[in-house]
Amino acid sequence: MKPHSKKKMTVMQLLTATYFMVAGGPFGLEEVIHGAGYLGAALILIVTPIVWSLPTALMVAELSAAMPEDGGYYTWVKRAMGRFWGFQEAWLSLAASIFDMAIYPTLFVLYLSRLFPSLGEGAAAIAVGFAMIAACAALNLGGARSVGGSSVVLSVLLLAPFAVIVLLAAPKSLMAAVPTERLPLTQGGLFSCFLVAMWNCMGWDNASTVAGEVERPHRTYPLAMMGAVALLAATYVVPVLAVSRLGVPPSSWTTGSWADVAGAVGGRWLMITVVVAGMISAFGMLNALVLSYTRVPVALAEDGFLPKVFALRIAKNDAPWVAILVCAACWALCLGIGFERLVALDIMLYGLSLLLEFVALVVLRVREPDLPRPYRVPGGLLGAVGLGVFPALILGVALWSARGDRVGPVSALAFGAGVVLLGAVVYAVGGLFRRRLDG
Repeated sequence: MKPHSKKKMTVMQLLTATYFMVAGGPFGLEEVIHGAGYLGAALILIVTPIVWSLPTALMVAELSAAMPEDGGYYTWVKRAMGRFWGFQEAWLSLAASIFDMAIYPTLFVLYLSRLFPSLGEGAAAIAVGFAMIAACAALNLGGARSVGGSSVVLSVLLLAPFAVIVLLAAPKSLMAAVPTERLPLTQGGLFSCFLVAMWNCMGWDNASTVAGEVERPHRTYPLAMMGAVALLAATYVVPVLAVSRLGVPPSSWTTGSWADVAGAVGGRWLMITVVVAGMISAFGMLNALVLSYTRVPVALAEDGFLPKVFALRIAKNDAPWVAILVCAACWALCLGIGFERLVALDIMLYGLSLLLEFVALVVLRVREPDLPRPYRVPGGLLGAVGLGVFPALILGVALWSARGDRVGPVSALAFGAGVVLLGAVVYAVGGLFRRRLDG
């Protein structure tokens, strides 16, 4: 990978961009509150970042600091285990993006329709989604620093209404009784809540794909990863606890309930700001993930898996303009399909790619013990091995609990298995095609 000489992302820019790649505020936690109640949700949201997010953030900090190249996780896995597994890592990531990136325009329109109902369905909703993707592509054409700078501003605008909610709700909660409603939380219901929490806490490795565009990555990545984990935990747990004694039954929480709670504690003006924050969350997440995903085709093109045109960059800021435009067009074409938030499928594809990254961490410790590692996961080889144990166990339990989810007539897990196997087929067919061209 070629080095980059342009202005690069700072610690704060990478931290906030990572936060949007993973979280995007407390939106999406409504199902956890609905299923587990306030204290149960708070407990889940404390435990999940520790056992699921923190190991991944530590792994990303070590490998990104050691190999600060665009392509991130693809580069790690390829270097540790070869081209086949590197391609599978990239395939799983890009396949997941097709489902993942359709979510954020849908969420944006969902919140926008609370202010302008006519824009919430039909052709108008599709047009808004196209405009959102186009705006994110335009920001990304400005380079990584443009995305990082916008993420800093968007994070402040996103979290400000929740800070107000906490300030207004906390005094009322301290004087109120704990809600007495008891929810019939079954084992399956607990796993379902945990699955949603996992979905809201995953994506840390997405920040690795822009390592070549980050200043002093050996220092920036560890600081940004730890800061983003702390910010995620605080912005998830504190608002939930602050509103826990306002008398709103947990069973009444659905998507959009944060706006209703804001209206109850601060009036219509605060409700509107939370609705706007929901739009900012969706936009910020899409914007940051465009930055992440579009560097994967660049790395594939530089390694001969894709045409070299995908590696073309704008001279002024190193933005890979072909990859950005092609990926944006693909995501825009998926808007009309109407994907649901298939949490199990998302977690399966992401989880398998994540396990490959943990394996790469261990393999590189064994094969390249002298590789300069400005940041190193503590505990030696045993610490590196142990880092992936909890995420692997959690992934297995989560997928087992979601075995009944479906994609049309087939189970989500069977559909995901088909996507995984297709990656091996594409690699084999691509290899035959390249050999014919070379011959």
